[in-house]
Amino acid sequence: MTQASSTPPRLRPPIGPRLTPHKALDADDVRAAYRRWAGVYDHAFGGVSAHGRRQAVAAVNALTGTRVLEVGVGTGLALPHYAASKRITGIDLSGAMLDRARARVAEERLANVNQLIEGDAEATGLPAASFDIAVAMFVASVVPNPRLLMAEMQRVVRPGGHMLFVNHFAAERGPRWWMEKALAPASRALGWHPDFSIAALMSAEQRGQARVSPVPPLGLFTLVQLVNGADS
Repeated sequence: MTQASSTPPRLRPPIGPRLTPHKALDADDVRAAYRRWAGVYDHAFGGVSAHGRRQAVAAVNALTGTRVLEVGVGTGLALPHYAASKRITGIDLSGAMLDRARARVAEERLANVNQLIEGDAEATGLPAASFDIAVAMFVASVVPNPRLLMAEMQRVVRPGGHMLFVNHFAAERGPRWWMEKALAPASRALGWHPDFSIAALMSAEQRGQARVSPVPPLGLFTLVQLVNGADS
């Protein structure tokens, strides 16, 4: 069921100006962070992220199309919640996290999970237009270049398909903004950016086309839905 793929070289052309104040995490930072977190991730973050994950999966299940790519599948917390009609491919940079996802698939007999691949979200190596839906949960603030993540999701999703993101996006003002700025130097230890801006992920045109919904109960996370090609 599960296969691994070699990660193709990543090209990092300049994609617009830097839109966030943080220093980018590289792939080694991400691998190291999630190697540390893998054993306790479900207990430490599963509850905090549960509402956002379930809201995203519910949105995926409501969409037409069966071919779903989950980018940053991690330990597979979302996998049991997809509709049986959805055919899931998951990709993650962390082999330690994927080991737990594979165990979950086996234990829960998730027959609709087609494959789990160790690879780079910014350069998946998957065929173009091969998915109806791509969803990235709590990934955009982790990858080194969020615009490359967006470009890769656009590439692998068919025109007219759907891209969904659940993430923490930085406040623009107020007490939360100050807290996020204070936490920003700890990005490498955390494995994500507390001060991550939605402008780092998508263009102004894409933001204008996107459907943006705060995730209850506290609105700490946001669900963003975008039709592929909506900004063209």
